[in-house]
Amino acid sequence: MATTSAGILMYHVRDGRLQVLLVHPGGPFWRNKDAGAWSIPKGEVDEGEDHAAAARREFEEELGTRPAGDLIALGEVRQRSGKRVQAFALEGDLDADAARSMTFEMEWPPRSGRMATFPEVDRAAWFELDAARDKLIAGQRPLLDRLVEYLGGVRADEQAT
Repeated sequence: MATTSAGILMYHVRDGRLQVLLVHPGGPFWRNKDAGAWSIPKGEVDEGEDHAAAARREFEEELGTRPAGDLIALGEVRQRSGKRVQAFALEGDLDADAARSMTFEMEWPPRSGRMATFPEVDRAAWFELDAARDKLIAGQRPLLDRLVEYLGGVRADEQAT
């Protein structure tokens, strides 16, 4: 059965341009992947857990900062793996360079018997919409359109009011 995750697409407008915060997954599998590998900060929803609460928890685990403010429901998307992602938007400002993620352990190299520790997220960055579409995994790209629709059709090259 496919899992359900919840996450937050943080956004802000800088110099009249809409930007979104994305994270790059940590670990050796993702090390050399870029286009189509980034994600919104998200993670699995615990049984019985409220999606918004899970999204806030996962944001904090992946970036080291508890997000404050009212969440805007962007609905659900389904990734190629079948995973369902309940997404929320949140206007905010976060120093992407200061982000600190929790870690996980896995056997590395495979079948070596040695355990290695990796960050859940190895970096975070702000992207304008066109770049974000290229970086974001395909199943999450509709979230960008939903955010733009919510904001009243602001495009990457338009002044927000």
